[in-house]
Amino acid sequence: WQSHAHDSIRAGDYLSNQDAVEILCREGVEDVIRLEHLGVIFSRNGQGGIDVMPFGGSSTPRTCYVGDSAGHIILQVLYEQLLRRQVPAYNEWFVTSLLIEDGTCHGVIAQELASGELKPLYAKAVVLATGGLGRMYQPSTSAFTATADGVALAYRAGVPLMDMEMIQYHPTTLKGRGVVVTEAARAQGAYLVNKDGERFMASYAPETMELSARDLCCRAVETEITEGRSTDGCVFLDFQHIDEERLDDLLPETQLMVKRLAGIDLKHQLVPVQPAMHRPIGGIQTDVHGATALPGLYAAGECACVGAHGANRLGGNSLLECAVFGRRAGEAAAGHAGSTSLEKVSEALLVDEERRVQEMATRSGGADTIGSVLRELAGTMHQKAGVYRDGQGLREALDKVKELKARYERVAISNAEGAYNPSLSTLLELGNMLDVAQVIVASALAREESRGAHYRTDFPQRDDANWSQHTIASHGPEKPVLGYKPVVITQWQREKGE
Repeated sequence: WQSHAHDSIRAGDYLSNQDAVEILCREGVEDVIRLEHLGVIFSRNGQGGIDVMPFGGSSTPRTCYVGDSAGHIILQVLYEQLLRRQVPAYNEWFVTSLLIEDGTCHGVIAQELASGELKPLYAKAVVLATGGLGRMYQPSTSAFTATADGVALAYRAGVPLMDMEMIQYHPTTLKGRGVVVTEAARAQGAYLVNKDGERFMASYAPETMELSARDLCCRAVETEITEGRSTDGCVFLDFQHIDEERLDDLLPETQLMVKRLAGIDLKHQLVPVQPAMHRPIGGIQTDVHGATALPGLYAAGECACVGAHGANRLGGNSLLECAVFGRRAGEAAAGHAGSTSLEKVSEALLVDEERRVQEMATRSGGADTIGSVLRELAGTMHQKAGVYRDGQGLREALDKVKELKARYERVAISNAEGAYNPSLSTLLELGNMLDVAQVIVASALAREESRGAHYRTDFPQRDDANWSQHTIASHGPEKPVLGYKPVVITQWQREKGE
């Protein structure tokens, strides 16, 4: 685990909380075995044990896998376990706010999509596991539901966010589609080439080549594109030298996806790829048990930030983080629920929320639509707060987000009534993304250095003297209030030359 921890801390450019990293790497092995016992049948090696492969930034192969579909298989198995244990599920509800009274979270207010009604859902503890925020970027690998909902709920409730400037791009997404061509492809021998067929990673990372950390690989691909060594804004992944039987065995879903979406047979053709926003590294600030600053509220997964990833997530650590800290958050929330009573809150909270939502649903509109505002937001975030950033661009982005927030107040929907009408929830999602986008840009503008996924062309060097600290963003009346917090160091110090 020490080797895994050291790799994670190096990949995170020494912004990782080392207590969280130690937990991730110490407890991760047992959680992988627990998933196996639940039904996730990981790929095996020749001796029958769980097989591993190298991922970007790792000094040795250690990433467990299920062909090229680990995330989907884990999702299916965990859902099966919910059904098996008959856990009640409120499917197709949209949470509009947290129920907070006397400084404690007592549940949520949610819209039932089948009826359109707002209803309180009381709980002794709430765990936010709402995923990412990538739809505020274009291109993005994120699902359409990755609209910053959980992050915005916590932020507006006064819960601090951490390291929101750290936005991880994935270097190899299928051109024009935003679908990840898995890092396992490069782990199995596929390599990147430019329009001239040159393996350009040798110029950027001669030792690690294709298995470089994601931030470095993204900047290499982006540089090839911006400097004209690309075709139509993309470079290529070359699989043609890999044994076909090996491809069929280890990358079946990747082959099918590329064939269906791009009409390309990767065994005999180059695959066009480009960087796209992949995952936020920052999120709702939690401790190592998933607890937030608000009693009764916990967070886990992509919406949360315990600090394990620092400035850049090590390849293979994303699903592991969900397994380890998702379990810890669940255990802590269950412990809290077991020691408290279920309490209802003042009716005024529900009345106020109903009034707020009703005003949004019935307001007069201007020229803007949800789609027009979102397109401008996504383009601005990619161009000004993407792989490469600078002060001028970030200031322009901040002004644009403020402008879009003002225009958002005049966006109307034609009808909010009826069953399964997505108009209102889509409008609420846009508001969530605008609030969180402002935090991302403000945090990136304040951090005047380059570190991990945050690369400032006007401050290209890392500045340990001033910026070895986490950015903490709290909700303010007009803009986020920024503060800073020391990085937790346990035993790993940056070595000379790193």
